[in-house]
Parts: sequence; structure tokens; C-alpha cells
Amino acid sequence: MSPQPAPAPLLIACALGIEQLALRTSDRGGAGGPVTVLRTGMGPRAAERSVTRVLADPALDGAAVLATGFCAGLAPGMHPGDLVVAEETRDPAGTIPCVGTDLLVKELVRAVPGRTVHTGPLTGSDHVIRGQERSDLLATGAIAVDMESAATLLSAVRTGERPVAAVRVVVDAPEHELVRIGTLRGGISAFRVLRTVLPAFYEWHRSLLLPRR
Repeated sequence: MSPQPAPAPLLIACALGIEQLALRTSDRGGAGGPVTVLRTGMGPRAAERSVTRVLADPALDGAAVLATGFCAGLAPGMHPGDLVVAEETRDPAGTIPCVGTDLLVKELVRAVPGRTVHTGPLTGSDHVIRGQERSDLLATGAIAVDMESAATLLSAVRTGERPVAAVRVVVDAPEHELVRIGTLRGGISAFRVLRTVLPAFYEWHRSLLLPRR
């Protein structure tokens, strides 16, 4: 019998140390192949540099890439701890469609019961969004914003054809802005949710490894 090809790797990219800590303290069992958790640093330029550099490693050839961490919700009624599954990421450099959105939603509902999962466009910014900027971005059709997902996915597909996705946890929302009292509680809620998402990411990755009919 000929040897089976090695499973394609999974690269999970986040920006902040607190996000990386949440992922590292998660249940790491059940991955369908090699998994790398990359801390890119904050902002689109840092994300672009880090992802491009890491994907140059032959060990990550063909890796699926998933951007994750915290985000700001744009739609009224969003709360800290809600989840956002991007249908696409967008910023001035381009729009990238995401793969397997429906599966991610299903697996996140299973992994984090009781939490609301939103789907829609996830837009990028090079700074923290405040006040009127939030309404302006909502008017474009985006449901959430962060500083790294769009740059991460755009950099990933520029290095080669690969499946990409983005899942974010809301830490800041229209009625719960970071500048307000209660920020700490919202941050703790988002951290706890981020600790629970890896099983959903692994199921998404495994689905990509199944033979196509």
C-alpha cells in the first residue's frame, strides 16, 4: 500500500497575547493535522508581515488559515461574548470570501451553547473604532470590525491557494463600548468564549481534509 499523504496543516492567527493565552489554555485534543497558533501582533501591517513570513515555511505548505481573536460588533443588540463568523473579510486592499461558514456556525453552536453566533462581512481597520465610525461601517453592510482578520486572510491567499476563514468574539459592541464601565466584565466574557472555540476550528479543518465527491 502506498503511504497516505500527510494531513494539511492548520494555521490559527491571532494578534494579542491575551488571545493566544486563551487558545493555548483550550482543550488542544482532536486536531485533524498539525496546528500552529501564531501571534501576529496588533494591526494590519503586523498581521501581513507575520502571516507572510510563517507561510513561507515549507512545513506550512497548503495550510488552511483561520483568523481569530476579539472584535468590535457593529450591529445593535450585539453583546460581549457573541461570536462572529465571517462570510468574507474586507478592507481597502481587497475582499476575501471565507470557506465553510455554515459548518463553523454549526460547530460553534455546539461548542459554545447559549452564545449568539452572527454571520456576515467582517471589515478591517487600522485603529480602534469609536462612536460614529461604528455606524458608518455598519452602513456598508459589515457586522463587525477588527484590525487583523482582513490582512491575515489577504496575505494567506497571496502566498498560495488555500482555504481561509475568520471567527471573532465580540468584546466591544454598540451598547457596550470599551470606554464604558463594564469593560472588564465584557473582556472576561469574551476571553472565556475564546477558550472554547478550538473544537469548532478543528471540525472545520477536518472537513477540508475529506475527499471531494
